[in-house]
Amino acid sequence: MSTVLLTLEIRYEQDVVLTRQRVRQIAALIGFDAQDQTRIATAVSEMARNAFQYTGGGRVEFRLEGQSPQSFLIIIRDQGQGIPQLEDVLQGRYHSETGAGRGIVGARQLMDQFQIESLPGRGTTVVLAKQLPRQVTALNSQQITNIVNELVQRSPQNPYEEVQQQNQELLQALAELRKREEQLTQLNRELEDTNRGVVALYTELDEKADSLKRANELKTRFLSNMSHEFRTPLNSIMSLTRLLMDRTDGDLTSEQEKQVTFIRKSAAGLSDLVNDLLDLAKVEAGKTAVHLSTFEVDELFATLRGMLRPLLEHNSSVSLLFEEPIDIPAIHSDEGKVAQILRNFISNALKYTEQGEVRVSAVRAGDRVVLSVTDTGIGISPQDLERIFEDFIQIESHLQKRVKGTGLGLPLSRKLAELLGGDVAVTSTPGSGSTFSATIPLVYPHLPEGVPIAQPDWQFDPQRSPVLVVEDHAETLFTYEKYLEGSTYQLIPARTLEHASQALAQVQPVAIVLDILLEGENTWSLLTQLKQDPATRSIPVLVMSVVDNERQTRNLGADAFLVKPVDRLSLLKQLNMLINQNQQQKLLLIDDDLVARYLLKQQLSQLLPHIPLSILEASNGYEGIRLAQSEQPQAIVLDLVMPEMSGIEVLDQLKQQPATSSIPVIINTSQLLEAEESQILAERTVAILSKENSSAEVAIAKLQEALIKAGLVLEAGGIEHG
Repeated sequence: MSTVLLTLEIRYEQDVVLTRQRVRQIAALIGFDAQDQTRIATAVSEMARNAFQYTGGGRVEFRLEGQSPQSFLIIIRDQGQGIPQLEDVLQGRYHSETGAGRGIVGARQLMDQFQIESLPGRGTTVVLAKQLPRQVTALNSQQITNIVNELVQRSPQNPYEEVQQQNQELLQALAELRKREEQLTQLNRELEDTNRGVVALYTELDEKADSLKRANELKTRFLSNMSHEFRTPLNSIMSLTRLLMDRTDGDLTSEQEKQVTFIRKSAAGLSDLVNDLLDLAKVEAGKTAVHLSTFEVDELFATLRGMLRPLLEHNSSVSLLFEEPIDIPAIHSDEGKVAQILRNFISNALKYTEQGEVRVSAVRAGDRVVLSVTDTGIGISPQDLERIFEDFIQIESHLQKRVKGTGLGLPLSRKLAELLGGDVAVTSTPGSGSTFSATIPLVYPHLPEGVPIAQPDWQFDPQRSPVLVVEDHAETLFTYEKYLEGSTYQLIPARTLEHASQALAQVQPVAIVLDILLEGENTWSLLTQLKQDPATRSIPVLVMSVVDNERQTRNLGADAFLVKPVDRLSLLKQLNMLINQNQQQKLLLIDDDLVARYLLKQQLSQLLPHIPLSILEASNGYEGIRLAQSEQPQAIVLDLVMPEMSGIEVLDQLKQQPATSSIPVIINTSQLLEAEESQILAERTVAILSKENSSAEVAIAKLQEALIKAGLVLEAGGIEHG
């Protein structure tokens, strides 16, 4: 955002003084302190004086740039002959009897940003900028309008008053310089005595900093490695107890059910502690990646409402209420981390509220949203308000024995909020309740500008099946590209009928996705042509349009029809049906853990009662590679940690051999992956699943999504086990 505050013409010498007056007024209105006002006024008046003295005049423009942070921008232009020795001036190599060039160097040092462009015979343009102080909040449009009105109402001061004020500032500056010179002299005497000790201290500090860095890296590596050792048996315990509680192999006695429940609760508590420790360690090590998406607050609330409902089953005296968000736009941030912050707030509120309600709300605050959780619980004393954000701290209360926790949820929430560019706050009254709030930017502050728009310069991936998408809307194309990202399909975009024809001349797609209403043309003729041409007649065509005209599209030969908007799984399911519905489907499981393979087959049997899928099993990497070559499965589910040959080595072998390079691979592991490792694996596989899930429903849903991304058709049939 760029807003012009004021424009001045420099024709006479008093206009230079007027420029200094005006820039001081604007700087004061914006919020700069007296010292910065003087610096800005001095730099601008020096450049304005140059424009008048060497070119006879110019133009000064005052602007407010940016959103957060904002900058005060001053642009000074003249129509002179330019500065022939500009580079020498900027490097401090140019000297003249009149002092020309010194003002430019001085002004450059006084401002945060300084740019100058000078062309022979075409004049000079100088751009000076000063970033608004941190304590000054971003100015909105109404505040900027008020500043402009204030400038219009203020009449320029007498030039002599400005000169007098400038002289007084110079005298004050000289007095301050003398005082500082005396202080510096004294400090230099003291520093001469302590300099050697300081150098030695810095050396020692550097050594300790290196030691701490190495220790932190070792800690993170230790936690990462140990997480697998902890999670593998915990996953097995949780999954096996789930099978026992579901009576898969018969009924339990009441005493056995009680024992299994105790085992499950203990394993869940230990799992929560491990997860919190690892999350906290990753954030502190700076290895937590931000996964951006656009989401609505009401949809986030709906998800949390369903997720946290089980916490209320044993406490009917507490109500969990979600207020309807009003006038809050979509948030572009990491939805998972925002949800994790709110989950921690809500679960804590439910634990420490004996009766009453827990209310979740959201309000907009400028370019941010404040997500709050208010309870009617026991409250927190003032001296403990900061302690609760320290690691492992749990405040003593009469509820402490009843509720359990790790003492890591609130510290992790604060670090996650800071990672997203926000912060957390708490207010509380003992005996009345507490309010925890997280303030999050509506748009993640490090978001790259602009959205990439596909152009008809296609790069074809031989390991992915091309899908031609004819769509003129750039944002819709971008959405479809994200939908197909990580799947077996590669999007080939075409925004016009001409681009579609060019694409068909270069590649034979496995399917065509067609929008009917393009800008200035429609695709009815293309649909007819596709179904009449023997070269393209067999390519399945999926028509997606905002207009529900399925009958007409099918009469013209379309194989399927969907009404926009379309979600990711619906699109992938439809493509799988069109492309792979007549193929025999095989799924290869490569995992040395018999329990893990058994649990995965149980999930597959629950996914759909009669899924047409032949399941092959390999207990090591060598056997898995052999089966992949001989059986050519539609997809492979691969564990990473195996003896003799690791999952990474198996993946390398599969991708290097032509017979198996195009088979989609799904990673299924309990190993905690670093962000860089996840990114590398995500580029080579269709999905990364964790063996540790909070519930069977979550595990089955993630498995279903992974199979759909791998191109499998999930429809009625029978399961065969190989």
